[in-house]
This record gives sequence, structure tokens and C-alpha cells, in this order.
Amino acid sequence: MARRIDLEGLQAWLFVLPALLIIGLFRIIPSIAAFYMSLFKWDVIQGAFRGIGNYTDWLYENSLRSPDFWRALSTTFTYAIITVPLEIALALVIAYLLFQKMRGRGIYRTVYYLPYVTSFVAAAVVFNWLFHPQYGLVNALIGVIGIGPQRWLDEPSGVLAIVASAFGVTLPDWAAGPSMALVVVAIVTVWHYLGYQIVIFLAGLSNISPEYYEAARLDGASERQIFTKITLPLLSPTTFFVFTIASIGALRSFDTIFVLTGGGPLDTTRTVTLLLFRTAFQQAQFGLAAALAFILTLIILLFTLFQFRVLGRRVTYG
Repeated sequence: MARRIDLEGLQAWLFVLPALLIIGLFRIIPSIAAFYMSLFKWDVIQGAFRGIGNYTDWLYENSLRSPDFWRALSTTFTYAIITVPLEIALALVIAYLLFQKMRGRGIYRTVYYLPYVTSFVAAAVVFNWLFHPQYGLVNALIGVIGIGPQRWLDEPSGVLAIVASAFGVTLPDWAAGPSMALVVVAIVTVWHYLGYQIVIFLAGLSNISPEYYEAARLDGASERQIFTKITLPLLSPTTFFVFTIASIGALRSFDTIFVLTGGGPLDTTRTVTLLLFRTAFQQAQFGLAAALAFILTLIILLFTLFQFRVLGRRVTYG
């Protein structure tokens, strides 16, 4: 019997071995190498040992690189604050509507999922044309209702300051809000990832037993009461999952912002990942970039643990 168990265990490890090799080759070994690199002054070649010097260069307030890091971190969290709630709210509402019995439900689901499987680089070309300040379609549409052309992805000014200026009010810098370019990038991000969140919510809705709805309707509950008292609580595990993965995705987002703005204008859309890219591949300071990568990883880890500690307690497993 013991020999049979050993053979079964060996067989299981053989099945897992290819995945372990791939993870080790492309994840674990590069991570170890990056941590080693973060401890040295590493430009093109390995230099002097710095210990935590590369880390303090980003975090220490009197360092030349510290303002870039804190500004990029602020932009990253602002980007996440805009995109994550919008994705969850829109995906939940649309998923709930698509879950109802209607004609062409499969077609609608496919249409909403298409942006997620569309190449974002190709989609970015279209969005750059749509939001072009001179001949973009968006400016043409808002011109019909009497709004002047906007610079959109080329506008570094805050959206709140722009709106206030239309009414003759001047806001201080701290109240100007995120740049219009960052808001447009966030809207495009929501468009791209919305389909994926909808699919997750549809899966969560399908796991709710219809008996709860039947019993509630027999007791005379309205549709609003059914949604708020049954659907939302029982959907909380799915909502928590979507919130967690959307937050992690927003904090480490790169391709969306890089393709649309490259971090501009005036660095108002430069997130930590774009700062990392510039440090590594434009300035060739790989030691500093590796340290920044581990700082970002630690921030994401702490933020995720905070989510599990605070929001995880509110999840209802029905």
C-alpha cells in the first residue's frame, strides 16, 4: 500500500513538473536575479554594492528621485480610484441586465466581451484618432452641442479646473483633480476590461439559487428589495474577487497608458510602472529599476492584504 501511495505521489509530481519548470524559469529565477540586481549600482554592467541604497533613493524625501516616485505613486492610485469603481459598478449593472431573460442575450454578451479580446494596441490607434484634438470624432460630436474642442490625451490640466474655468472659477492646484489625459486613459481602460468583469459577475449570478428569488417574490418583495437584500449580499464573494483583481491590475497597469500617452503630457499619466520602464530602458539604470519593481510589489501586496483584512470580513458566503 505504501509503495502504491509513493507511486501515486511521484506520478502527481510528474504532472506538476512542467508547470513548476515554467514558473521557475520565467518567474522565480528572474525575480531572484532582479532582487540581486537591486542591491547593486547596475547600469549596463554590475557596479558597486549599494545594499538598500537603491531603495532609499526612491523613498528618502531628500533624494533626487523621490519626487518622481511619489508623484508616480499618486498618479497610480488616482488611476486605480477612477477605474476600479467604474469597472465594478458598470459590470455589475450590465451583468444583472444580461442575466435577465431577453431576446438576443447571447449576442449582447458577445458584444460586451469583444473589447477584452481585442488587441489593445490596435484599439489604441482608433482611440488616438477619436480623441485627436484637431480632427477627432469626439470633438466633432461635442461641437454639435456647443462645447469647444478639447485636447483630451494632450491635456495636462485637471478636469475639475477645466470645468470650473468654464464657469469663470479658478481652482487652486490641489483641487484641480486628475489631468484630463489620465481621465481619458481611465475611460479607455474601463472600456477594455469591462467585458471580463461582466463575465465574472455573470458566473457569480448563475451560482445564486433561484429558490431565493422565488421565495422573496412569494413574500411580496419588490425587484429593488430582491436586488439589494438577496443579489448583492450573495454576490459579495464575486464582487470582492473582482475588486481585488481589478485593483491589482490597475496598480500594475502599463500597456494601456504606455500606448495612449507614454506617460505624458507633462508626466501627468506617468504611473510607477512607466517610471520603472523609463528608469530601466531609457536611462539604463537597471539596479534602480529593480528596486522600484520590488517597492511596487510590496505596495501591491500590502494593499491586497489590507483588502482581505478589511473588506474580506464583509463577504457573505451564502
